[in-house]
Amino acid sequence: MTENEELQGQTGDEIRMPDITYKPGYNKLDSFNWLQDLPVSMNENEIVEIRFKNTRKGFFRNVNNLSLEVGDVVAVEASPGHDIGRVSMTGRLVREQIKELKVAPPVDDMKKVYRKAKSVDVQKWEDAKKLETPTMLRSRKISEELRLNMKIGDVEYQGDKTKAIFYYIADERVDFRQLIKVLADEFKVRIEMRQIGARQEAGRIGGIGSCGRELCCSTYITNFISVTTTHAKYQELSLNPQKLAGQCSKLKCCLNFEVDCYVDAQRSFPPKDIPLETIESTSYFQKMEVHKGIYWYSTDPHSSADLVAIPVQRVREIQGLNKKGIKPDRLLAYDQSWKAEPVSQDLLKNNSLTRFDIPSAKNQQNKHQHKRKNRRFNDNRNR
Repeated sequence: MTENEELQGQTGDEIRMPDITYKPGYNKLDSFNWLQDLPVSMNENEIVEIRFKNTRKGFFRNVNNLSLEVGDVVAVEASPGHDIGRVSMTGRLVREQIKELKVAPPVDDMKKVYRKAKSVDVQKWEDAKKLETPTMLRSRKISEELRLNMKIGDVEYQGDKTKAIFYYIADERVDFRQLIKVLADEFKVRIEMRQIGARQEAGRIGGIGSCGRELCCSTYITNFISVTTTHAKYQELSLNPQKLAGQCSKLKCCLNFEVDCYVDAQRSFPPKDIPLETIESTSYFQKMEVHKGIYWYSTDPHSSADLVAIPVQRVREIQGLNKKGIKPDRLLAYDQSWKAEPVSQDLLKNNSLTRFDIPSAKNQQNKHQHKRKNRRFNDNRNR
């Protein structure tokens, strides 16, 4: 049963707060409090982080010194009126989060936490959330009738139902003054238009990525870093837009996850744009395997036929010889042949449960006696 259904089943004075339990990991942009085991001082809850719908968060002052815990539903100051949200972070971790996000407004300018939400506040909040989807669909039709080149992706009502935020994306500047008048007359609330990017829209709507997991932008990514095709080139990925693009039609954010590892591995690699000259032919770079340290060369600069795998050490050696005007007989040395070594997937292959035990004198003596018995047995069998 949802919170709204639980409240609808209660009438009159019997309306009570629903039992709200906070489940770490079940909320968007959840943060792990790694300082929770440290003792808490009195002034550490002066600033708390409040989470609203989807990816919207904010920092508020706890002016009334309320005993707040993560997951509590509170009423906070808004413009105008008040809004309803959940406490997502408390304690000294809030200060560290403000430093990391580099948002440090004066404490006096922060909006306030009024109180813990009452049953009437939660009831109005639930009613407001039920209006968001019909409002979004109706606003889309209105924008089409006004022939505005924009897309309204989400609507968020304030907790007291006096204001609605319309999130939209647009490729160019949009004059929505007429749209605001029509929406205000239609829904009888104060209208705020907020433009977001394609990545922010995907984070608010959510979904499942090609990896089979929930989108990173809707779970934990807060700051969107620009992604270019250079990140894919460093990782030797195929520049296929259908594979590199996410649900937002932009390059996937996960291309940033391992690019630093690839960049560090290639810092000591020789240049790729220099062909290798031998007595037999001239070879041109085609591709490489970064973590194996292998360059692949072909005699045709426009074709990947007859590829030859050459270690980066040998590539550096040949480039040095060519720079001196010397051409080696072949790409690979006479005693050199490259074969990929199989990588064992058993992480505990060479480990033992007693590998950290200190060998005692008795165990050493038994070990030597066992070796002598085996040696005698082998000698007798060989006779």
